[in-house]
Amino acid sequence: MEFDLLVVGGGVNGAGVARDAVGRGLSVLLVEQDDLASATSSASTKLVHGGLRYLEYYEFRLVREALEERETLLAMAPHIIWPLRFVLPHANATRPAWLVRLGLFLYDHLGGRRRLPGSSGLGLTGAPEGAALLPQYRKAFVYSDCWVDDARLVTLNAVDAAERGAEIQTRTKLISARRIDGLWEARLRTTDGAERTVRARAIVNAAGPWVSEVLGGALSVKTGSATRLIKGSHIVVPRLFEGDHAYMLQNPDRRIVFAIPYEDRFTLVGTTDVAWDAAPGPARIDPAEVDYLCESVNRYFRKGVTAKDVAWSYSGVRPLFDDNADSASAVTRDYVLEVDAPQDEAPVLSVFGGKITTYRRLADHVLERLAPFFPKAGPSWTKGAVLPGGDLPDLDRKALAGALRTEHPFLPEDLAFRLARSYGSRARTILGEARDLAKLGEDFGAGLHAAEVDYLVAHEWARTAQDILFRRSKLGLHIGPDGVARLEAYLRAMETTGAEAAPSPAPSLKARGA
Repeated sequence: MEFDLLVVGGGVNGAGVARDAVGRGLSVLLVEQDDLASATSSASTKLVHGGLRYLEYYEFRLVREALEERETLLAMAPHIIWPLRFVLPHANATRPAWLVRLGLFLYDHLGGRRRLPGSSGLGLTGAPEGAALLPQYRKAFVYSDCWVDDARLVTLNAVDAAERGAEIQTRTKLISARRIDGLWEARLRTTDGAERTVRARAIVNAAGPWVSEVLGGALSVKTGSATRLIKGSHIVVPRLFEGDHAYMLQNPDRRIVFAIPYEDRFTLVGTTDVAWDAAPGPARIDPAEVDYLCESVNRYFRKGVTAKDVAWSYSGVRPLFDDNADSASAVTRDYVLEVDAPQDEAPVLSVFGGKITTYRRLADHVLERLAPFFPKAGPSWTKGAVLPGGDLPDLDRKALAGALRTEHPFLPEDLAFRLARSYGSRARTILGEARDLAKLGEDFGAGLHAAEVDYLVAHEWARTAQDILFRRSKLGLHIGPDGVARLEAYLRAMETTGAEAAPSPAPSLKARGA
């Protein structure tokens, strides 16, 4: 089978490129060796942000682009992205107040802020934001960024790409590819050993930590660029503070750590920056990283934490472009696109670096770089194009949750809100015509019912309990061992009966302006 574009990698960049390309009229195949967002893209700090600290490294272009994208992405996916206020307690020993004010002034004005409120000073004495902090912190600054459900952002880009005509193949690895008669001939292998050969006019190598491995291995292409692999780890602890705001904590080493409300009962703390010298692959948090993050918390909060308080942790390997910076924290978070296209040969474009916030712009730039090879491709289109489920009036998730309860009075309030927050308007597809909870099927715990599982398998490529509990949702923090075991048994039974494992076009496509 022949495609215009073969995209290697099912993280945020690969899914974003596939969506953009198919929307321009190209035929697209995306392959991912594991599950969507199974590596770096689900191991982030869950922020759509400009990167306030990048200003210290004079990354003005990157910060401006990221700030511009915050509100673009908020409008595209208001169900999984929402505004978040950050409290930055002032610590004289780290950065002087004038420097923080200058940074926040630039942050407010570099990106054409429209919806999000600007920064301000805050006296912590007697303020709700100061109640959880140690008494020596009396002043703070407050600014705005956004929260994002990172793994769902990836999945929704893939869903949109599939509904527009792209083929998305998870658990499928690129084994090798060679240039033949102006095309790439690629050999693919699924996890069950089945092989398939396809041809493509171009390849986009968006393999994240594996980008150099794919380039020099499967594609046999030499490059002068390289990735610098940096491990970032996070811990999740019982809730440290009340309120919907988050904290940005400055440490003596000048690194910053975020403390963010997480899944109602928890606080997410991260991230670390540790050089990763091993081969790309699964990463685990080290005891030294746990201690570092706990010390960061204990430096600021009245409620101290230790390693024993960690309810969950996760780590990811970030594939940053190697700019020869002295420290892991100073390595650029900007992206570099490299095209290898010998005369009359099929091109490969490799993505080095990048961050979640700028994924849409990155995809747009990828298609710009490939435009000479696809002269009939359509124009840029993704800015303002809503992701599946994101068509919410006034970007209001709470209003949708209320409407779901009106339509389905049996829904508990917390379940209605979670469905609205995860699926937006597509929550109605999951609920269907149900008139009581029993009609949603088996309850695996924490409000996860069989109807939702069926939807995730049929429309979002979910195949394992891990896919569902820690990527399509974060319910793994709430469901006990018995519920996990029952979910695994349910998925095995679905596989045995041959339940659909890939999405089919949604009838709402035309309504979204496709």
